[in-house]
Amino acid sequence: MADAVVIGAGPNGLVAANVLADAGWTVEVLEAQPEPGGAVRSDRGVHPDFVNDVFSSFYPLAAASPAIHALQLERHGLRWSHAPAVLAHPMPDGRCPVLHRDPVATAASLDELAPGDGAAWLRLYDLWHDVGPQLLQSLFTPFPPVRAGLALAAKVRAAGGLRLLRFMVLPVRRLGEEEFTGQGGPLLLTGCALHADLAPEAAGSSVFGWLMAMLGQSLGFPVPEGGSQELTAALVRRLESRGGVVRCSTEARRIVLRGGRAVAVRTADGEEVPAGRAVLADVPAPVLYGGLVPGELLPDRLRDDIARFQWDFSTFKVDWALDGPIPWTNPRAGSAGTVHLAADLDEMTEFTARIATGRVPEHPFCLLGQMTTADPTRSPSGTESAWAYTHIPRRVRGDAGGDGLTGSWDQREKAAFADRVEAMVERSAPGFRDLIRARRILAPQDFEARDANLVGGAINGGTTAVHQQLVFRPVPGTGRPETPITGLYLASASAHPGGGVHGACGANAARAALRGHRRLLAPGLAAAQRLLSGPRP
Repeated sequence: MADAVVIGAGPNGLVAANVLADAGWTVEVLEAQPEPGGAVRSDRGVHPDFVNDVFSSFYPLAAASPAIHALQLERHGLRWSHAPAVLAHPMPDGRCPVLHRDPVATAASLDELAPGDGAAWLRLYDLWHDVGPQLLQSLFTPFPPVRAGLALAAKVRAAGGLRLLRFMVLPVRRLGEEEFTGQGGPLLLTGCALHADLAPEAAGSSVFGWLMAMLGQSLGFPVPEGGSQELTAALVRRLESRGGVVRCSTEARRIVLRGGRAVAVRTADGEEVPAGRAVLADVPAPVLYGGLVPGELLPDRLRDDIARFQWDFSTFKVDWALDGPIPWTNPRAGSAGTVHLAADLDEMTEFTARIATGRVPEHPFCLLGQMTTADPTRSPSGTESAWAYTHIPRRVRGDAGGDGLTGSWDQREKAAFADRVEAMVERSAPGFRDLIRARRILAPQDFEARDANLVGGAINGGTTAVHQQLVFRPVPGTGRPETPITGLYLASASAHPGGGVHGACGANAARAALRGHRRLLAPGLAAAQRLLSGPRP
């Protein structure tokens, strides 16, 4: 019997398993897919000569994460690689702000568009130096982050108190208006905010955009050399070196409860895998509550809150094998690993408004990855492994682009919207389409088929909006990985601090399991969750 059974071999599940194994626990990880990794996987499915990341690609949060750093994955074969520049945003007039790892170079790029904007960027970077480390520590720590929170509060007071708090709740559009005179800085910040499902006018979008941009400024947007699967492989090798076991093609169907405690996991083929101390679920909250744990066993309020759970936007992605580098009108865009594609801030606002009203955008804001630029091992010399993804409504009510898209995402609809994505690239890189040797299209149902955690193509385990963060994530409660069931812990991106490849959700769940076992706190914390969730039926 294993001490712990972890459901899901995505990054959170594998980080959780490693933390438990380091504490001397025996760990068994159950993964439904034929290979581990969740949304951190790569393959040669577009063209045999090209490595393409199936889902995620760039990992600034992993580079910043104490949970990932503590595992010392470089000792297990992981190697990081960087593009010459971090991020670019080509503009219709041919100009192109570029984020470099050298802040002075970034400032110079912005000054070319509007003198003085470079100094404004450096002020934001200085603010990051003042409060960034404490902010990250607080985000990665289970709520409430007592020790990290005290350190952050001291920094907030020193950095201006209420003025800084106002900065953190600003919409990113307003932040750009207040800090810059030109378009370059606002475009870089807003594009970073749109990595999540936040509109430029959403409260708190400024802090998300600023955080992502400053991670790029200080750490870059690194990629695993050889493909994202190498990050997963390092996690698996480390776990196995400590006696952990990863079982693929083993789908969990039910968490077995006895005496109000999680004691085993039942698989799709009827096997019961016992857990001596804990079960950790790297699955979305709605899959855990009412799925792996039947709804009739849950407190009333929790069932009601889960019914109100909000997913993030659906995702649509196109992978390419290209016969050459993308022919950007401004060559500076060719040096960046990540490129944002939108004409201006208004087009980004229109994009999020289309999604909010259920219309497929006519001009989809795209995040594009130039993977061979970031890691030359990804494809033959002189070629480019690339991708672009965008967001679409979870429920389509109409098509703003005139192709009659209904959200069925059959072959016709997938091809039509992929053409729309390619038109966004072509607008800033005429001749791009002539370089396409092969492409792969992933619509929302394709995401979910390859990783059941990506329900409807949602990649963040639930919205990043403020009403579903901190003590509201995944539902109003304690903001901790403990659940109302003793010995069961939520270890997925549905838990605080949310989406992104940082492993904090898994590490927090593992540490909660260890604390609960050592100090006999598990029954008390589970009882606290039950109290907040209301009486059982």
